[in-house]
Amino acid sequence: MTNSSEKLDAREIRSAHRARSEPFVTILVPCRNEREHIIEFLRSLEQQEPVEGGHEILIIDGISDDGTRELLAKYAPELGGPRIVDNPARIVSPGLNEGIRQARGEIILRMDVHTTYAPDYVKSCLRVLQTTGATNVGGPARTRSVGYWQRAIAAAFASAFAVGPARFHFESYEGEVDTVTYGCWRKSDLLRIGGFDESLVRNQDDELNFRIRRSGGIIWQSPEIQSWYYPRSRLSDLFRQYFQYGYWKLIVMKKHRIPASWRHLMPPLFLVAIVGLGLASIFQKYALIAWLALILSYCGFLVVGSLSISARSGWRLLPAILPTLAVYHFSYAIGIFSSLLPLPTRLVPKVAKSLSR
Repeated sequence: MTNSSEKLDAREIRSAHRARSEPFVTILVPCRNEREHIIEFLRSLEQQEPVEGGHEILIIDGISDDGTRELLAKYAPELGGPRIVDNPARIVSPGLNEGIRQARGEIILRMDVHTTYAPDYVKSCLRVLQTTGATNVGGPARTRSVGYWQRAIAAAFASAFAVGPARFHFESYEGEVDTVTYGCWRKSDLLRIGGFDESLVRNQDDELNFRIRRSGGIIWQSPEIQSWYYPRSRLSDLFRQYFQYGYWKLIVMKKHRIPASWRHLMPPLFLVAIVGLGLASIFQKYALIAWLALILSYCGFLVVGSLSISARSGWRLLPAILPTLAVYHFSYAIGIFSSLLPLPTRLVPKVAKSLSR
């Protein structure tokens, strides 16, 4: 007869075998000067449900000088001692590549400091990656906000009127997408594809996903994977952010000689039309009529978009939605055209550094 201690031993053996059969996960967290957000992020990280195969955390710090390192030294030990990896380049892409090189996990998962996560975030990423066979998986772009302008910016962010028909903004959508929030990959796939492009200050995740799709891989979005991003809280900060996206988006297009999606060309083409017709209207009355028609059409688009977003998010936001939509559109378009400016080689690193702040 088998006694209870033998049964217990058998259960422990089966449990240990399951743990060994599950993949080990490496969580990469790039950060720099995140004193205001790092504690809340660490709390979110502490609440993650453990994965059976185990995990490690690599916090990739871009030589923070605002007290972030001191807060990490104080609070990180509560999480079991995540490793701090120095990123002297102070740009996300080389930091992530260094994290990939040092990762012990078969699965690599990225998390960012400006985001809070559902307790099952890591487990959900792992489950979706295993069940779909995709190369990269992630969740839709959800937001949380406090304050009037941040709520307006978040409401516009979730609308096609601001960012086009990108499916990763649709919270209920599940299936193939162009890109996902953050990402979860097999380390072997990241190494095969070549990791992140270290020449890119922004858009390095979109560019990686573009290469994944061109190589035959699948990017999969699942609403089971839940996180909430805190958007910018001022229009000036939003303008800077989307100016940067536009600036580096064109560099990605130049690298691959094709846009990742044709919707990325709509804002700059619209700006070309406004400027071109505006100049032509000085000499041609028909150009003036066309220019006025274009301006009025765009104003109508802003009004319809603002009403639609406010009906869903609250009428109190209506006065802020219209300028917010315009900032989304024009900052991105101006960023793309700024990337066309010929810069002396010696100035390119300075521009890249300024746009990474």
